[in-house]
Amino acid sequence: MTTPHEELLPQTRRALLHRLAVGQAEGRAPSMVGAVVRGGRIVWAGARSSVDGRTPDENVQYRIGSITKTFTAVLVMRLRDEGLLDLGDPLDKHLPGTGVGEVTISQLLAHTSGLVAESPAPWWERSPGSLRPALSDALGEQPFLHPVGRRFHYSNTGYSVLGSLVEKLRGAPWEQVLRSEVLEPLGLDRTSGLPQAPHASGWAVHPWADALLPEPAEDYGVMAPAGQLWSTAADLARFAVFLAFGDDRVLSAESAREMRVPASPGEVADVVGGSSYGLGLQVQDHDGRLIIGHSGSVPGFLANLSISVEDDVAAVVLTNCTSGPYTSVIGADLVRIVAEAEPRIPEPWRPLSEVDPALLELAGPWYWGTNGFALRVADGAISLGPLTNGGRHSHFRSNGDGTWTGLESYFAGERLQVVRRSDGSVSHLDLGSFMFTRQPYDETAPVPGGVDPEGWRGIG
Repeated sequence: MTTPHEELLPQTRRALLHRLAVGQAEGRAPSMVGAVVRGGRIVWAGARSSVDGRTPDENVQYRIGSITKTFTAVLVMRLRDEGLLDLGDPLDKHLPGTGVGEVTISQLLAHTSGLVAESPAPWWERSPGSLRPALSDALGEQPFLHPVGRRFHYSNTGYSVLGSLVEKLRGAPWEQVLRSEVLEPLGLDRTSGLPQAPHASGWAVHPWADALLPEPAEDYGVMAPAGQLWSTAADLARFAVFLAFGDDRVLSAESAREMRVPASPGEVADVVGGSSYGLGLQVQDHDGRLIIGHSGSVPGFLANLSISVEDDVAAVVLTNCTSGPYTSVIGADLVRIVAEAEPRIPEPWRPLSEVDPALLELAGPWYWGTNGFALRVADGAISLGPLTNGGRHSHFRSNGDGTWTGLESYFAGERLQVVRRSDGSVSHLDLGSFMFTRQPYDETAPVPGGVDPEGWRGIG
């Protein structure tokens, strides 16, 4: 899996195994598998206890529950990128007759549709999907619980709707589309709708005794896009690399980045706790480290995928019990252990191969009013950020016509244009109507409201 120079240090590997072992022991899990990804490949994998009498490895299947939703979201984003839908489209435009047609595609992806969390009783994750043969059976008679778009409310039924949308637009079953468009291109050969040997069995652990009870492993039918999949630590490791960096065979890096942007208004407790949701991805703050990914929970199994894009470290945790271990905490801890013990070594700085004089002319300090900003040029791209700590900062992508588009934060999507005087010299930068000048309130630029003709002064 790794070449010698890519292996983690012995003390890091021991710390990872120790964290996994503590999680398995304290969580009273029949088995637990973990893996860590760095530099695009697995650099550590470990396991505790046994599956069918042998220690599991990163190629043993476990059920991954709601991590399935991220796979479904990728399929929807592909439809968007192909122009078959827009995220702002109401559902009725593409899948009429559901009774919830006013919700938009993005609201379904971000759990702001207002739909109920679960399908009608009985407990769908312990029942055969044949009990709900149609989407209407999963939605029930009263599918709305909250006003559409008003708040974040996690909804399994919402992802059932998205799976039906994929099937309608592709003209094929959800799992077949998933296999041909995501699993096969990414080489996820051990990810499937039904278990494939070797796989773990799902167990319930008695809360007050060291005793086990087998859990059923049902086919969820129309609810499958919300939580059906089985996978391995190795496959989810590859999926983590894709979510962090994209893969043009499936989704571009830009579309993958879009999935990570918070898209849901959270509860006050979520805001305080640093938790939000993007488009099929959980976005969380763990002790100052931004973690994206997803957790999964179905009877007999718990799973977690945690990714720190900035640290280039991802972790997978899989276990076969209904409750007990906090896999999201374990996953974030595995990321933290590697990121802190062996921080990412940056690529060496190198000068540009050639310098664009037009860009070089823009480099340096600029002022919005009296607020100082620095424009920097690197690798043919530009960034604009405050000279002091805090404030608005963004990188910009060239549009090829002398204008630039912001990629992050307040300036995301806003256009930056260089405004020149009649003699060709630069007058100012226009960024979404904000004027940036070379001097604070530059009297030679058309500053909105004008500049007092007496200029800067003191007070005697």
